[in-house]
Amino acid sequence: MTGLPALEIGGSHVTAALVDPVTGEVGPRVRRSLDGDAQAPVLLAAIASAGLSVCPGGGWGVAVPGPFDYEAGVGRFAGVGKFAALNGVDVGAGLRARLGGPVRFVNDAVAFGLGEWRWGSARGHARAVGVTLGTGIGSSFLADGRPVTAGTEVPPEGRADLLRIDGVPLEDVVSGRAVVSACRAAGGSPATVADVLAAAGAGDPAARAVVDRTYHLLGAALSPWLTTFEATILVVGGGISAAWDLVSPPLRRGLATDVPVVRAADTEAAALRGATQYAVDRTRTHR
Repeated sequence: MTGLPALEIGGSHVTAALVDPVTGEVGPRVRRSLDGDAQAPVLLAAIASAGLSVCPGGGWGVAVPGPFDYEAGVGRFAGVGKFAALNGVDVGAGLRARLGGPVRFVNDAVAFGLGEWRWGSARGHARAVGVTLGTGIGSSFLADGRPVTAGTEVPPEGRADLLRIDGVPLEDVVSGRAVVSACRAAGGSPATVADVLAAAGAGDPAARAVVDRTYHLLGAALSPWLTTFEATILVVGGGISAAWDLVSPPLRRGLATDVPVVRAADTEAAALRGATQYAVDRTRTHR
């Protein structure tokens, strides 16, 4: 198919595909593993290799997790357990040289929200909130498709991960690592959050209690912001959303609002679409 090239970078993978900027159709994806502990040249080469396999050249939309200076294209991955070698590195220059074209960076959760607003479950909603649940938690608050990152109607910087629950950072409660830690404290021995979710689904009472408490707290933390933002929909994606039957009931119970809560059909596709949309919008405004 024809389309614009996009990259979605995760903590352990990179996905490349062409995206039709009109229909949102995502072409065949190339997904490759990334070693988060690798040196910068190795990481940049791996990311570019995935991209070049779908499009030699062109202008790229790139969804990347924070902390990152999206305007400058510089990594800020200090002390976050991933991509340490990219901290302070001009990722934009590195990818431009390897991909042979311009790149536009956008936060991966914002890209997810944009993709869902334009082509997914949040389509037609003037005030949409997107949340991604995985290694950490990402969020986007969109007003008519525009990310809102300041003001009293959204959390600081529009980031749910900066919220606190009983004085504890939200990410330390609902991230994948937090779920694993809570389950181990309850007597379990999971290696990953997938193990916790599998045990909860199989009826393990300790794992189920951890899952119920975790996502009830997430709902309680998000609830006042959905209200102040006047959200008309909450879309949830990320790897943990695959266990929707386990996650959604406590999440809904924690929300003191009747805002509809839906699961994204395809988080990765949404991020690729959103990265494309962002790149197109930025190119138009900088002509």
